[in-house]
Amino acid sequence: MVLKAVLFDFNGVIIKDEAIHRELNDELLIGENLPPQGKEFWRVCVGRSDRAGLTELLKLRGRFVTDEYLDKLIAKKAIAYRQKLEQLETLPIYPDVVPFIEQMYNSQYKLAIVTGAIRSEVELVVQQARIGMFFDTIVAGDDVSQSKPDPEGYLLAVERLNKLHPDLNLLPSECLAIEDTFAGIDAVKAAGIQAAAIAHTYPFHMLQRRANWTFDTFGDLEFDRVTKYFESGTSKVE
Repeated sequence: MVLKAVLFDFNGVIIKDEAIHRELNDELLIGENLPPQGKEFWRVCVGRSDRAGLTELLKLRGRFVTDEYLDKLIAKKAIAYRQKLEQLETLPIYPDVVPFIEQMYNSQYKLAIVTGAIRSEVELVVQQARIGMFFDTIVAGDDVSQSKPDPEGYLLAVERLNKLHPDLNLLPSECLAIEDTFAGIDAVKAAGIQAAAIAHTYPFHMLQRRANWTFDTFGDLEFDRVTKYFESGTSKVE
């Protein structure tokens, strides 16, 4: 078995924007005459799609949620997200993620983004960060019916990579996914993919027992050990 593809989560892995999403969620709730989220953000939103997180937040406040109602809120939030980024002097990309992405690309791995964020947000960021050319495909929240921790997004990424590269014969077990949340790691493992967790959102010790590898920064990931793991076919979580 060899490593063939590296799959990246987006929020909290490529871009440091959890605080922006929390602020925008609060603004949406207040705009609906509902109390802001407080600690619920960490319990029902982090690592999940906007649709899943907002649905849960609204239901917790007794609000009946229709698809039409939710679509309007998500569209409103998407506009506000773009405006927030435009107001920033510097795009909040993690400083060491771009060199890591380039390293993976130059090492001939197939790359994909698998996220609950909507496509317009992802494309905005990857274009501004000039990293879009490195990724074969983006699986966004618009593309799936289930949010992480469901594995649908990761399985779809594998399917798309195989369609783009018919000779690849990619299996989930030949992929490495980089996540930063519990829901994301659970989705990776449910898809049969090996999980690497970066301690951007949760402390190292909270992620360590859930993932195959845990690291504080991309520079700390000993990638030689990762490739040896795939070659050996072991399944120990380190």
